Amino acid sequence: MTGKVITCAFCRGAGKDPFGVMSQLSTCQVCGGQGAVAVEEPAVRCAFCGGSGVHRDQRLTCTACAGKGMISVHSPHTKCPRCEGTGVDPEINYLPCVLCKGSAVVTVKESVPGVA
Repeated sequence: MTGKVITCAFCRGAGKDPFGVMSQLSTCQVCGGQGAVAVEEPAVRCAFCGGSGVHRDQRLTCTACAGKGMISVHSPHTKCPRCEGTGVDPEINYLPCVLCKGSAVVTVKESVPGVA
């Protein structure tokens, strides 16, 4: 896997706490004020928060992507059968899916010829 630097989803690259919870001058807790974060590739947009980095209906960082807006995955992958690609747990609507961890995809196990 290789790394990639992307714009921080939580603060949208501003480097400041987007909600000003502690102060208008507080740095972003996700990127530490840098405005960018590193993710391992391949990565997909976080389905749980929609790539915003913000936990649904709150001013907290997304619990699935830790506020980055992207989730590292393994290839090959396919749509998660538990949440049907939504990233949201079908039983507890407020949490990320326990199977895909909010990414909406799961790794496909490749079969090796001659191995059962």
